[in-house]
Amino acid sequence: MTKQRVLFLCNANSARSLMGEALLRYLAGDTFEAYSAGSEPDEPAAMTLAALKKQGISTEGLASKSLDDFTGQHFNAVIVLCDKAQQSCRDWQGESDEHLYWDIRDPRLIGREDAYEQALQEIRRRLSLWLQIKTRDGNA
Repeated sequence: MTKQRVLFLCNANSARSLMGEALLRYLAGDTFEAYSAGSEPDEPAAMTLAALKKQGISTEGLASKSLDDFTGQHFNAVIVLCDKAQQSCRDWQGESDEHLYWDIRDPRLIGREDAYEQALQEIRRRLSLWLQIKTRDGNA
């Protein structure tokens, strides 16, 4: 069975989208291939990697990538995690069967120590619900 391809997008690809990529691999890597990118990629934030590791989620292979790296590719789902990425995705030259928009606050801008863990928990909650729907509907 072919794995479904999912692309997570945010502005810098340093926190939220990397969390989505790592979480999907952790929760359902047997049925999904997870990728992430940013409209203005930076580098993985140390606090992102720390929050993932604290939850026992592998950070191996996580790297910030540009949305341009995925031009012309097809994804079963694209999940956008911020306003800025939502704007730049309108012009993205790729295809997706499903386009979701989850506005998760950027933990880099919150300034609290637990902001990264809170963002990770919010993404996990939404991703778990989405996976339940996918599995229930037989789409995974």
